[in-house]
Amino acid sequence: MKAVQNEQFTEWLAIARQVGWGAGEILLKAEHGDLAIQDVAGEPVTIADTAANTYILEQLQTQLQDYPFAYLTEETFKTQPDQSRLAADSVWVIDPLDGTRDFIQKNGEYAVHIALVQAHRPVLAVVVRPAVGRLYFAVVGQGAFVEEKSGAIAPLQVSQRDQLADLIVVTSRSHRNDRFNHLMQQFPCQRQKPVGSLGGKFAAIADQVADVYVSLSGKSAPKDWDLAAPELILTEAGGQLTHFDGTSLLYNQPDVTQWGGLLASNGRRHQDLCAVASEILAAIEN
Repeated sequence: MKAVQNEQFTEWLAIARQVGWGAGEILLKAEHGDLAIQDVAGEPVTIADTAANTYILEQLQTQLQDYPFAYLTEETFKTQPDQSRLAADSVWVIDPLDGTRDFIQKNGEYAVHIALVQAHRPVLAVVVRPAVGRLYFAVVGQGAFVEEKSGAIAPLQVSQRDQLADLIVVTSRSHRNDRFNHLMQQFPCQRQKPVGSLGGKFAAIADQVADVYVSLSGKSAPKDWDLAAPELILTEAGGQLTHFDGTSLLYNQPDVTQWGGLLASNGRRHQDLCAVASEILAAIEN
């Protein structure tokens, strides 16, 4: 795809926001009906996952049919050949329902993720939290913003907290194992806030409600669709997301799992936190 003009990003973002709100409405309505829960490879999938996924794909493909985009979604990647997305310059990476367990529990902590990835990095992102009526959006180099259901829009900026003891770690309620618990017991940031869905966790950091998120490889290692959209929201709000060694995440590769230790933060003590996490894990595993 030729160099993208700002007007095109503006057009694509407007479409992604409209589609994000629409998918959120589907989830809100489905939440009050029969979820038709199925077990797929040990993870729950509901009728809402499928309905939102179909809606997002149909809307994007119809409205963006003049562009040679590829699509990578949680619900369809296993049935679609990798060649088309790997050969594409631009790929939409989509999670129609991030936080299915939270959706099933009806705690409101689920999200919709829509990201555009170019050269293995996110360049446009939308994260919708339907239950709270908030849509987060960003374009690379243009900052991050939050839109309320009323239409009001405000810029996002991560917190300025920089004392390790003051930093708040946003954690999962369900995806925790002994290795992660051992890390957290020795981590210099002991203030924790449980939040469902990765979209919700990264939104919490962008909203200054929390400051740090840590992920370790394992059964629940995040996939591209879990992180592509939330990462851009976070980084455009002034935060950081890297592997423990400081390298950036790469998306739309043959393996869509983001292995290894990952750390997101408000950026104030990012390198220190990555170093400490690496040291603690090395001690635990030796």
